[in-house]
Amino acid sequence: MKWKVLIVLTLLIGAAGGYKFYSESVESQTAKTYETAKVIRMDLTKTVSATGTIQPRESVEVSGKVTARIKEILVEENDRVTAGQVVAILDGKDFQAKLDQANFTLTNARQKLERTEKLYKIGAKSQEELQDAQYEFDRAKSAVELAEDDVNQTVITAPMDGVVVGEPKTPGTMAVQGSTNPTVIMRIADLSEKLVKAKVDETDIGSVKVGERANFTVDAYPDKTFDAYVMKISQTDTNNSWDTSSSSSSSSSSSNAVIYYYVTFSAPDNENLLLPAMTARLNIIVGQVQGALCVPISALKTDAQGSYVERITKDPKGVEVAEKVYITVGLYGEEFVEVVDGALNPGDDVSTTYEADTKKTTTQGGGMGGGRRMGGPPM
Repeated sequence: MKWKVLIVLTLLIGAAGGYKFYSESVESQTAKTYETAKVIRMDLTKTVSATGTIQPRESVEVSGKVTARIKEILVEENDRVTAGQVVAILDGKDFQAKLDQANFTLTNARQKLERTEKLYKIGAKSQEELQDAQYEFDRAKSAVELAEDDVNQTVITAPMDGVVVGEPKTPGTMAVQGSTNPTVIMRIADLSEKLVKAKVDETDIGSVKVGERANFTVDAYPDKTFDAYVMKISQTDTNNSWDTSSSSSSSSSSSNAVIYYYVTFSAPDNENLLLPAMTARLNIIVGQVQGALCVPISALKTDAQGSYVERITKDPKGVEVAEKVYITVGLYGEEFVEVVDGALNPGDDVSTTYEADTKKTTTQGGGMGGGRRMGGPPM
């Protein structure tokens, strides 16, 4: 009998050991391994990216008010000039000749007027003849004034303080005056302060405010960062696509083109490194939080109840368990998002795994339990 009891006990012990081994094997196969990240405190910054062009604070195109050949150019590219300084002289021989003729006509008209006045006083000339003489004198005087102005316009002066940018026209070039397409003799720009004019997407323009700080880089100095701040935000898009009175804008608005708005930045340049037309790649700082409690955006998920993360803990057997924790999010950075409310603490592990074993997921804060729906950051 004893050997029978021993056999039974041996079988029972073996069965128990086999069952335990099987259970642990199944459990190890169903246990989920999570990729995790820490909940941390950090300074969080939200930026909007844009691309713009360096421009001078102010610039003018210097053109003549009369049509004549350029006689002299008195400045060169990169020369500094002051307002009123003579920078070019046009050939004024024809205008001087017209002035001389106008002065001669004026002298004759004055003499005729004086004779007519004397004769009128003694009754030898009528009032009508006196009026005609006065008219001829006034007309001759006006002609002299116009001719003098034309002669004066052959001397070109700088309209503002600044720097000559680009090569001026060469002597001998015909400088044509006009309101639509005049000859630009030279360009003068105020380079003491630079501007950046950038296009900002309509999805981001609502975040940009006057006075906000920005930084940018240019290809000429890839390792140097320049500071700037928002000066002006255009109230119309770059194509004026809202203006349906224009056929071109109507066709533009009917297309699926992205809408952009011009934003102008002031960019101090004490080292005078920035040149007009350089391409600036901007990061506009539209939000900042110091010491924010943050989780990676990759850990943020959503379901019908809102945004949540899965906090990873271990049960008594050392198996990782995902606990659903609902949170309220604040500022979004490039990789992290601010947590403004929720039962999280610095140092907590949260899952960044896209899919998890929902059988081992518990819920905190009234969670749905069971399955969950993955999602990106709420818009």
